[in-house]
Amino acid sequence: MNTGTLGLYRPGTSPLHRARAGTKLLGLAALGLGSVFLTTWQTVTAALALVVALYAVAGLPPRTMLRQVRPMLFIVVFVAVFHVWTAGWVRAYEVLGVILLLVLAAALVTLTTPVSAMVDAVVAAAGGLRRFGVDPERLGLILMLGIRCVPLMSTLVAEVREAQSARGTRSLRAFAVPLIVRALREADAMGEALVARGVDD
Repeated sequence: MNTGTLGLYRPGTSPLHRARAGTKLLGLAALGLGSVFLTTWQTVTAALALVVALYAVAGLPPRTMLRQVRPMLFIVVFVAVFHVWTAGWVRAYEVLGVILLLVLAAALVTLTTPVSAMVDAVVAAAGGLRRFGVDPERLGLILMLGIRCVPLMSTLVAEVREAQSARGTRSLRAFAVPLIVRALREADAMGEALVARGVDD
């Protein structure tokens, strides 16, 4: 299993590991909003360099950083080819740079923050929304399930690909159908587990 998959916490004692989960999530949200202002290749390069430096500060090796973008290699290639064709190399670099920046930043937060700490931060931040009918605990549960499903789907994709390679087939249908069936089975099992714990509405 890919140990660099989003959602897998890497214990450590770096300043990023010790920072509050809420602070890191706010920083990530600010970066997402501020990314619309990264409109030149110089600003994109500077932002990427900062994120790479933060990986070093966190004590995460380069191979861990590269594993975060490996699952989206197909998308990166497609976007690169499209933008080179329609707008040129510079625009392609700017668009891809922002995508990689956000993916690496999000992965850095999950790699340096326990999932439970992130969920607790979201629940605490949503506490004031109770008056509007929002259940912070349920919101935290949704977040937890969402984070858990990312590495789960990655594992399912890898297993289906291995089975497809063993059979010597390259059909899209032979890949998609087993993946959908296994994903639905996992969803049913997760739903049954939630019902068994009283989360049935």
